[in-house]
Amino acid sequence: METESNSLRTLVLTGASRGIGHATVKRFSSAGWRVITCSRHEFPEDCPWKAGPEDHVVVDLADVDSVHRAIGDIRERLAGNPLNALVNNAGISPKGEGGSRMGTIETDPATWQRVFQVNFFSPVMLARGLIDELAAGEGTVLNVTSIAGSRVHPFAGAAYATSKSALVGLTREMAADFGPRGIRVNAIAPGEIETSMLSPGTQEIVDQLPLRRLGRPEEVASTIYFLCSSQAGYITGTEIQINGGQHV
Repeated sequence: METESNSLRTLVLTGASRGIGHATVKRFSSAGWRVITCSRHEFPEDCPWKAGPEDHVVVDLADVDSVHRAIGDIRERLAGNPLNALVNNAGISPKGEGGSRMGTIETDPATWQRVFQVNFFSPVMLARGLIDELAAGEGTVLNVTSIAGSRVHPFAGAAYATSKSALVGLTREMAADFGPRGIRVNAIAPGEIETSMLSPGTQEIVDQLPLRRLGRPEEVASTIYFLCSSQAGYITGTEIQINGGQHV
């Protein structure tokens, strides 16, 4: 697959181990990008892409100190080279007993704080910590939000939904603040995508969608790639819905 230029382009991606993140690694790697992955777990030996532990950062996004250490680790791995894209894909959506939805009444303060640290605060911490490298690469920050950020969802909990809603607002604010440095900031809002996060009963939603099917992780990854490419060079501060018409 074609590359954008002869120079090596670099992506930092959180939540790379499965679903949308996994598909994103494959999409960027196939286009010749270097991908630095970030997750709570060590680099798996059976990983399907060529990059090894030297391009994997272990970080607990729920821990502020761990995020700060990860930023230093990423900067060391970049070794003064520019960063072309930061994709904040990692997110958590706690469930209640038996996988039930956790609403505003059932969600305890500690869960609210943990969800917001992972889903909202860590993206801006990473972007601020890597802002010089992003500016050097005329880079892009891509925040992964959710359809649950704009409407009450039957399965997504209140903390998850409101953190994603806040992330949409953060995307606009970051676009305004980072833009003068040549850094674009956008978001995508996936709907019902075929990943491990799906809940029982999802098929009832899918049956009502105009396209009548789940989205594929590869389709989301392709949109992420487009927004991080030069083809989207004048797009910033926007959120693209990827939901098969669920919002109409």
